[in-house]
Amino acid sequence: MNTFSNSVRGLFVTIMIAGLAGFSTPTPAVAQVAAPPAPDLSAKSYILIDFNSGLVLAEKNPDERLEPASITKLMTAYAVFRAIKSGQINLADEVTISEKAWRTEGSRMFVEVGTRVTVEQLLPGMIIPSGNDASVALAEYVGGTEETFAQVMNDLAAELGMTNSQFRNATGLPMDGHYTTARDISTLARALIREFPDYYRWYSQREFTYNGITQANRNTLLGRDDSVDGMKTGWTESAGFCLVTSAKRGDMRLISVVLGTDSATARANESQALLNYGFRFFETRQVWDKGAVIANQRVWKGAEPAVDLVVREPVFATVPSGSLAKIETVVDSPAQLMAPIDESSPIGSVKAEIDGKTVAEAKLYSAKSVPEGGFFQTTWDEILLFFE
Repeated sequence: MNTFSNSVRGLFVTIMIAGLAGFSTPTPAVAQVAAPPAPDLSAKSYILIDFNSGLVLAEKNPDERLEPASITKLMTAYAVFRAIKSGQINLADEVTISEKAWRTEGSRMFVEVGTRVTVEQLLPGMIIPSGNDASVALAEYVGGTEETFAQVMNDLAAELGMTNSQFRNATGLPMDGHYTTARDISTLARALIREFPDYYRWYSQREFTYNGITQANRNTLLGRDDSVDGMKTGWTESAGFCLVTSAKRGDMRLISVVLGTDSATARANESQALLNYGFRFFETRQVWDKGAVIANQRVWKGAEPAVDLVVREPVFATVPSGSLAKIETVVDSPAQLMAPIDESSPIGSVKAEIDGKTVAEAKLYSAKSVPEGGFFQTTWDEILLFFE
């Protein structure tokens, strides 16, 4: 039976304040407004979220630990991308293919043992045809061994807040203790898209050719829905048919994770149903841009008479369609702002509200630090404050 997120029964809104690598988990804000129920699907587990706000639009058993099959390769790719970003490896590096990588069973890129293949070739070979051989080759190159690389995957999962995931290999082949959840995968997908937009293009590529062999991307939604531009399929007999999908229509991007369906057709159809539901009945707006000035406030006993109060990161709200025009801004800051003021410390908050209910919220900061004023200024303000 379909279970709707507690934060999504009615109007469900959360904000996403983007951080650095592995942005922080958003704080949900809830307002109750009528909204239609999500589709009731047969998958063992699924979740649908808005990419920018993090709002959960629909879910079923989102925290059930399941085998992810080749969905694992999203984390494999993320770990490799992080290694590239940090300068540990480069796309042009040549990887010598080990016998272990060459012999790995399942889907293949068809690399040959002893050959040298660039990281830039191996990555799409892992992503598009889901090559297990490419996955192991990359894991060995980054971690030395696949086992060490799996620990890197787990460390990154912990950093991202994926609290119900444990990776034992880079491929997703069945292995005791190798599991994740739909919610954790949605967190990973958001991080991957946000942090590595230049590499995300591989997830929409329809086919891949290497060694004279052309293989199609197994994500059939790429050919069915023009808004779909990723991400990854997975299948083993024990995991069933799985699919992580990302789609963008206008300025709104959604991510669906469907785990444990009984066929490739079912995983595509159920993912499509979730996406259609989200795009039809919800909309997302960037309420405030990074650095947006929310208010200007008097500073007492300061070297500056007033300061701008700003948000540090973009803030998004996801609401039922047709509700955006009702958003109002409410500022909560100290009635009397006293110097000194440190620009790195929050000094209040701002909320976006609909009919008095919070739909997005962010901390406010001074646009600059303000030291105490001179003797005359502080004395004069002391006198004025006496009459406040």
